[in-house]
Amino acid sequence: MSATLASDILATARLRPDAVALAGMPGEDTDVGYGELAALAERTGRVLDASFAADRPLALVAAKTPASIALILACLSAGRPLLLLSPDLGDETVTTLVGRAGAQALATVDGGRLTWTTLPDGPETAAALPGGTSLVLTTSGSTGVPKLVPLTAGALDAFTAWAGAFLGLDGDSRVLNYAPLNFDLCLLDIWATLRHGGRVLLVDPARAAEPAYLARLIRVGRPHVVQGVPLLFRLLAEAGAHLRGDGVRHVLLTGDHVPRQVRRQLPGLFPRAGLHNVYGCTETNDSMIHSFGPAEAADEDVLPLGEPVQGTLIAVRDGERDISGPGRGELLVSTPFQTPGYLAEPAVRDRFPERDGRTWYRTGDLVERDADGRLRLVGRTDFQVKVRGVRVNVEEVERVLTDRPEVAEAAVVALPDPDAGVALHAFVRPSGAEVTGLQLRTLCAARLNRVAIPSRFHLLSGPLPVGPTGKVDRRRLQEHVT
Repeated sequence: MSATLASDILATARLRPDAVALAGMPGEDTDVGYGELAALAERTGRVLDASFAADRPLALVAAKTPASIALILACLSAGRPLLLLSPDLGDETVTTLVGRAGAQALATVDGGRLTWTTLPDGPETAAALPGGTSLVLTTSGSTGVPKLVPLTAGALDAFTAWAGAFLGLDGDSRVLNYAPLNFDLCLLDIWATLRHGGRVLLVDPARAAEPAYLARLIRVGRPHVVQGVPLLFRLLAEAGAHLRGDGVRHVLLTGDHVPRQVRRQLPGLFPRAGLHNVYGCTETNDSMIHSFGPAEAADEDVLPLGEPVQGTLIAVRDGERDISGPGRGELLVSTPFQTPGYLAEPAVRDRFPERDGRTWYRTGDLVERDADGRLRLVGRTDFQVKVRGVRVNVEEVERVLTDRPEVAEAAVVALPDPDAGVALHAFVRPSGAEVTGLQLRTLCAARLNRVAIPSRFHLLSGPLPVGPTGKVDRRRLQEHVT
């Protein structure tokens, strides 16, 4: 019988039961060993067998606790499909998602223990899970109700094996987990680490925006791998000299574009680490990686996406035409780690076209290939708007703004305008230096087409609102204006 993600974790529990599996637990001072985690998963599995049918999925509001992680391990071990939900979702959205997934029961964490609510059958429970489904993740929901993303056991096994080999994970490895438990980054942070017998340093979600706390966790926990969205690295840059990340071997930037003013500080914060720009999404997991050094961190406006990871194919398409040379188009990806398709979303089946005997995923990301064949992310195809008839990608405007040291954060949204059709509004948090809307307008005028210059600049005193994945919540920014 071949080794799997779950079987390798349980093998470590038998061979090294006292080895630490989870450290830095929210609100707790004690570590959780592999033997303790396996025993908790076994007890949870017995409850599942006694209470729930094996052929229907379960759902979990995925608070970051040992009980939650043990439940996931129990389901992985038994082949039970499990839907992971963000604790930040509203009750109505949770009801919609568990109905679409056909979940028979919903688990929540209360006082460190699991509490189960049996769910009634409903009209939306007809979605058929693909064969071999193990976990069901959700997209960020930035454009509406989150989509359900089933991942098969084979995809999880392949991804965690690849991640372990790429990062050199073993029983001595320590890996920081910043992402929420329901987020796809945990497939590397938590599950690849546990599969290879390492120690996971769990960031308390309630303190995830505190630079001093994060710096102390890295200073005391001494992780070898740090992966995170741009928000994490902005916070660590704010911590500065208090960080002491000299023990870190790999730094992985993922989730979105990291502004150059943050990126240029990384070699000083992590002087011995290899720096990697990672491209991926919930539907495909990691697909491309570009390793870079201090000069590129400081000098490149936008880092290349890099080379496809093991077994991954990529294509760039402009409409129905493949782009093989320089040019812009939508990125398509086919990986061994990807979902077979969304659940209960018949309107978006075209996002998973069949080509050359493989299933591909249309990422919705607009990329540009240069004369040397390197791909760079331009922005989302759905973040393109027309201003006075000219196509503008708001993420390009954001990069111009965040490239300035006096700007800590920036986001641009398009709102209806009676004259221009849409008007661009820029929301900017200064880094501390005096900055005015006129100065920002002048900055944009030097680097952007005239129609891409925002009509209004809103200067904010606090951080931009973010969603569960750490990305800017543009809908809340729109409400700020309307």
